[in-house]
Amino acid sequence: MAQGKTKGLQSKAPSARHAHKAAANTKKGKRAVPPKKVALIKQAQMHKTLSSKINKSIEQQMVSAASAGKLTIMKNTIAPEA
Repeated sequence: MAQGKTKGLQSKAPSARHAHKAAANTKKGKRAVPPKKVALIKQAQMHKTLSSKINKSIEQQMVSAASAGKLTIMKNTIAPEA
């Protein structure tokens, strides 16, 4: 094997214009590839509905707890040992 550069085989440098376009097209946020199999589609749909129901339930519990009375900071009831 020859060591060093070989004649005629030079790597092309990517153009600055192409790199600028590629950087401009990147999107922020989480990437997710949607499932293609039927079972995985159903599983993803069920996960989405269950998580939304759980979040809604938690929000309702927080609202009911907040509207029950005056909001106060709970103090520690155990007296420090002297």
